[in-house]
Amino acid sequence: MSEHPPITDADRDNPSSAFIERMRAQYPTERENDLMLTRKMQHRAGPSFDGASFDAMNGYIGALLRDKIDGAFRLADQRWFSGGASKIQMGFTLHWNEPGVGPTAIRLVARMEPAESLNSTSRQREFELLTAFAGVIPVPRTYWVDPDGRWFPEPALVYAFAEGSTKPRAQQGKVAGIGTNYGPELRKRLVPDFVACLAKIHNFDASQHAFTAFDRPSVGTTQSALWQLNRARRIWEEDRGEDLPLMEVASNWLERNLPTLDNVSVVHGDYRSGNFLFDEETARITAVLDWERGYLGDRHRDLAWTTAEQYGHWSEDGKTFLASGIAPIDELLERYEEASGLRVDPVRLRYYRIFNCYQIVVTALASSYRVVRLGKTHQDVLIAWIEAAAFGAMEELRRELEGDL
Repeated sequence: MSEHPPITDADRDNPSSAFIERMRAQYPTERENDLMLTRKMQHRAGPSFDGASFDAMNGYIGALLRDKIDGAFRLADQRWFSGGASKIQMGFTLHWNEPGVGPTAIRLVARMEPAESLNSTSRQREFELLTAFAGVIPVPRTYWVDPDGRWFPEPALVYAFAEGSTKPRAQQGKVAGIGTNYGPELRKRLVPDFVACLAKIHNFDASQHAFTAFDRPSVGTTQSALWQLNRARRIWEEDRGEDLPLMEVASNWLERNLPTLDNVSVVHGDYRSGNFLFDEETARITAVLDWERGYLGDRHRDLAWTTAEQYGHWSEDGKTFLASGIAPIDELLERYEEASGLRVDPVRLRYYRIFNCYQIVVTALASSYRVVRLGKTHQDVLIAWIEAAAFGAMEELRRELEGDL
């Protein structure tokens, strides 16, 4: 018999300190992830999303800049950015006397959490990864981070605006990254950059960079996989609105089959169509975006995500599945091995495909439900729509696990 009473919606809507500590103890994960998830639960009983008005966002940005900039500055061209299901984004032009440059005007983006995000992730991690990869692959230049919500009401990041598009002009109006069709000619031209950037991410020597918001898992252990599984299991328990036996089956399988880490890589965490910008004329990637799920761990997590059913589509012949709309899976993985010098292990790749399906259900069926239920976000209609993504992932989970049970 369990020593704890059953968890109710009231526990999740208005979590007590005892409930929060129970989740932390039951599902130990990386320190930064624990910090973000604990903060989420501690703030959950607070006010719902109040709109983050245009004037309020201008005030938050100004407050940060007054502390960060010596001398006069001026903001202009402020505008909301659409896109992104879980962060509030405002673009603006900063006129200032930039150190080492002189009087200049730069286009920037402020990226802030709503009252509760679909993904409770770390702006400090995102800042550190973008800073580390400057000059390695195309990424937006970072300027300032507010990891604890000192100047903004929630953690925020300020970085340079990056030129490019997430999808071809003919695809405008569709949700970026969900079945994006680049067309036969453009995808052939995009694939070399797409693979090369991922290879450089996975070969980056994290030990030579002063990361402060990351735990480094030990090679030869299952530590990395367990941290990620515990993070997902904790969110499922904190956010879900119903029992789902398939998730218990999947969670148990994932724990029984934890893979051993052979090499510590930077894992982007969301590397796929829709999360990079490109120039349609040159077919060159101009920026890799959305590093909020990044961590140190197993490269197969990225490879499984990039090749997931949810982010690809069938080619014009109706017979060939195109991973992230870029290339057939076998071709993409072969190119990756050649570019990175790293082997793709089919056993670990399958493990992380199953884990990714589990993670998608957690996000779509648990976090989406709870965030919308509590009115914590600016994107409640979109996030409610995202719940539908859970059912395809559940069917894939069922298919994958059926033969192992």
